Amino acid sequence: MEIELVQIQKPEAINFILGQSHFIKTVEDLHEALVNAVPGIQFGLAFCEASGKCLVRYSGTNPQMQELATQNALAIGAGHSFLIFLGEGYYPINILNAVKNVPEVARVYCATANPTQVLVAQTGQGRGILGVVDGSSPAGVEDQPEKDWRKNFLRMIGYKL
Repeated sequence: MEIELVQIQKPEAINFILGQSHFIKTVEDLHEALVNAVPGIQFGLAFCEASGKCLVRYSGTNPQMQELATQNALAIGAGHSFLIFLGEGYYPINILNAVKNVPEVARVYCATANPTQVLVAQTGQGRGILGVVDGSSPAGVEDQPEKDWRKNFLRMIGYKL
């Protein structure tokens, strides 16, 4: 077995979700879940088929996001994994529950805009995701000014009252 580190390639501001599912129907069901959760959402998704033709299946509403999803799915190459790349101004917090409620979805590894590395195992059978490195390690523990900043920031962007 070999372990490879795959860096997610994307523009800094773009958010994405990486997960695992179990059926080719994932592509259409995720597409429907996203457009029903956020009307007008801009996204691209790709799914690594794990049997049959073993193709990267894809869909979406934004060609650039579809290309990002497809290229990153090819780089990871793990069976039944999926990636959803969200157009600028769209965020996982608005669709994550809809994604997790799709019956084929077995796991969500991360939902982030951070630089992300995916640990992939290669065996004689194929490839599988061992985990992800999402962003950087902590630099310390917040103090009271940092708590105040966090609370004010969440209210400023409209996520808390």
